[in-house]
Amino acid sequence: MSFAAEDPAARLTEEEIARGIAVAKRLRVAVFVVAYDAESHIESTLRRIPSELMRELACVYVIDDQSHDATFQKAQDVAREFPQMRVFRTPQNQGYGGNQKLGYEYAIREGFDVVVLLHGDGQYAPEAMPRLLAAFEDDATSAVFGSRMMVPGAAKRGGMPFYKRVGNRVLTWLENKLLGSELTEFHSGYRAYRVQSLAELPFRYNTNDFHFDTEIIVQLLGKNMKIVEVPIPTYYGDEICHVNGIAYAAHCIGTIARYKANRVYLVHHPKFDLEGDGHYVFKEAPNSLHQAVLDRGVPKDARVVELGSGHGEVGRSLHDKGAKVVAVDLIKPDVTFPFPYLARDLDEPFADTINENHGARAQLVVALDVIEHLKAPEASLREIRGLLEPGGRLLASTGNVAYLPLRFLLFCGMFNYGKKGILDLTHKRLFTTRSFKRTLEGEGFVIDKLVGFGPPIRDMIGKGWFFGTLDSVCGFFARLWPSVFAYQFLVEARARDGLEDILARTVASGQARVASEPEPHRA
Repeated sequence: MSFAAEDPAARLTEEEIARGIAVAKRLRVAVFVVAYDAESHIESTLRRIPSELMRELACVYVIDDQSHDATFQKAQDVAREFPQMRVFRTPQNQGYGGNQKLGYEYAIREGFDVVVLLHGDGQYAPEAMPRLLAAFEDDATSAVFGSRMMVPGAAKRGGMPFYKRVGNRVLTWLENKLLGSELTEFHSGYRAYRVQSLAELPFRYNTNDFHFDTEIIVQLLGKNMKIVEVPIPTYYGDEICHVNGIAYAAHCIGTIARYKANRVYLVHHPKFDLEGDGHYVFKEAPNSLHQAVLDRGVPKDARVVELGSGHGEVGRSLHDKGAKVVAVDLIKPDVTFPFPYLARDLDEPFADTINENHGARAQLVVALDVIEHLKAPEASLREIRGLLEPGGRLLASTGNVAYLPLRFLLFCGMFNYGKKGILDLTHKRLFTTRSFKRTLEGEGFVIDKLVGFGPPIRDMIGKGWFFGTLDSVCGFFARLWPSVFAYQFLVEARARDGLEDILARTVASGQARVASEPEPHRA
């Protein structure tokens, strides 16, 4: 099995070879060979690893995935010649993705610095391995992908069928558009990873199928890890292809769709949990919830209390508009604010303390995505009403548990919590538009307005024309029919006089009447 000498993707310069070997000398580099029914190719594949590189490798390990032929025995025969070579066999077939999980888990356990993924069927050239390793001279590199599409015409010269070349390019183009990436190929199986980076990825949750490779790309991009592509030669011979192309393409696009849905917290899966503990993003899109609050007219010097301030950006913007802001949250961020920021537990009484700090009752209370986090929303709403002067206003938002996609998922038997979004794990109460209004009205508020908002596509997914258009369409329907199409909604309400206020005024009126009556004449 050889490669055309005239193919630019096949030629390695002396410098590339030297750099790759230097990396193998400096770092503990392992080669992981996935093998399944590769009896006719496994021996030649292993022997084609350049001898000068083989001497520097920390380990070469083959994992045979319960082949039906003599792949395991053939690999063992070669391993007898190389002390750093290991050959393993899975107890039962794991699938292409499952085999990779085992191999990467082994690399992490053994403390290798870099692991190269090599296919045992000879489809990818072991001779090109120094080129992949050379990219790890940059300590920021997390992954190196061998691309068959970087050199024009290389895939065709290597015998890649026309339909596969077209399918590869079209699918890669679509994946790049959806993910905002610029890879020349998503579907090469010739890869090398920095093991420390692998340890930070939730790859253990990935599929055992062939689109494992796409899922790990999504995870790398989601973690903002550096991916480097290098050109590799293409070879298509008598190896058996186990991939169903149509199903594979559907799985790849489905993976990206699930990742995008995860980003806006419509669904949750640990394999796309790539943002640590998550953070509350300040929404800058024109039709977003935060901008709707800021666009609302706030009189200069208006007394405003922002509950659940988080990063404090909303309060900061209101302050910049001339409002007198007091921000409140459980934990104060370690930054400086030009207004008071109080650390208070909103599950405990808080109105009196905040009023003392403000010096008077507030004219506006802003509680964005707060009420659903409180263990007793009704009691907290009574505290909020205690913050407001008579006729004062409340701006409160929450997620819509009756959002159409969630209704559909529930119909399909799916109801999964996540770190953020409508089904945030920290939510104590879930609301529909109707139940939220009813709760506010029951605690002394008059509802003046309810506005629906679509998912934060522009702020959380992308700002290109496609996502921008989708964001606008979702926003339009959310405003048209909030109870069904709103991802979250904002209620504007005003504080109605409570029984205590009405009783106080009633009693006061009786006292005033008594005081105004003349004393009876005495003889």
